[in-house]
Amino acid sequence: MATNKPKHILIAPLDWGMGHTTRCMPIIAYLLSLGHVVTVAGNQSQRSFIEETFSGIDFIHLNGYNITYSKWNKWAQAGLISQMPGILKSIRSEHKWLKNLVKAQKIDGIISDNRYGLYHSIIPSVIMTHQLRVRSGLGRLADQAIQHIHFKQLERFNNSWVVDNPSKPDLGGALSHSESIPANAEFIGLLSRFSDLTDTLNTSGLKNNDSEVLIMLSGPEPQRSEISCILWQQATKYPGKISFIEGREDVLTPVYIPAHISYYKRLTSDQLLPLLAKADIVICRSGYSSLMDLTALRKKAILIPTPGQTEQIYLSKYLDKGGVFYATSQQGFDLAASLKNVDSFPFKTPIPDSSFMLFKQVLKGWAESL
Repeated sequence: MATNKPKHILIAPLDWGMGHTTRCMPIIAYLLSLGHVVTVAGNQSQRSFIEETFSGIDFIHLNGYNITYSKWNKWAQAGLISQMPGILKSIRSEHKWLKNLVKAQKIDGIISDNRYGLYHSIIPSVIMTHQLRVRSGLGRLADQAIQHIHFKQLERFNNSWVVDNPSKPDLGGALSHSESIPANAEFIGLLSRFSDLTDTLNTSGLKNNDSEVLIMLSGPEPQRSEISCILWQQATKYPGKISFIEGREDVLTPVYIPAHISYYKRLTSDQLLPLLAKADIVICRSGYSSLMDLTALRKKAILIPTPGQTEQIYLSKYLDKGGVFYATSQQGFDLAASLKNVDSFPFKTPIPDSSFMLFKQVLKGWAESL
């Protein structure tokens, strides 16, 4: 029987870039506000990021999937497929890790963000995803076969929380709105670390009259370094103001930084917010968590999907076609031309702010049922 006593909840985001970690932040914050105890599992980079926001939070090391992308665009998808044996091994390993953990600690509930091995036969477990319909790039029949396997994996959990609106306007398009959905699926709206900070953005007074570009890098290597090199070379020649964020702490600082560029390695959410407030346009990957953050803050953006990541390619095209964000490819990217093209782009904002509050009702009810 459920009680009102604080519950101990394990939250484990995937280490595929930092997006899965950032979108867990409103989940963590709301559970803490309800008086529950949260332990986060992840690698060292995730730990550093979480602890910068939530001081004193419990953290347990959990090895990541360590996914990489090929440097050569035409081999990127094949390279990802070749890593599937390693990914499956990681899933089996994290499932074994979880069983050992619950023997040593009392865990009341588990929230996994796209980590498929963190289900349990006794402890209620949830998996969060925004992708029900998989786009493999291998054709419709392959996608159908993969989706069948995917649903089986999702249904190992007690609940599957789909991170999107249940109906239009939506952000994930066909990725999150499949013709069929798992029996345990429930839409929980959108998640953004900035959803409670929109008033701060609107009243901060940080916006100035000078046009400013914010370049915000993320994602797995070596493609993060590839786009960093492309954008840095062009940013140094661009005459306007630019804030350039590498998205990693372990990169070498450029030998020469022009006066018009403000350079950063990695920023906390609090440090990033003023830069977002000043930016007229954001240039970034089309990762789903970045899209949710941009939507929450009503920012205009140029999206450059990671080569070979079919999900990002689909999302960038879907949102470009809908007039929400401008999209272009990494190959042949031209900073000056892209900034000129966005002058006539509509940049529609169809997602209501209420979409970022839907998860609270679902999360509160789930925690109370434990």
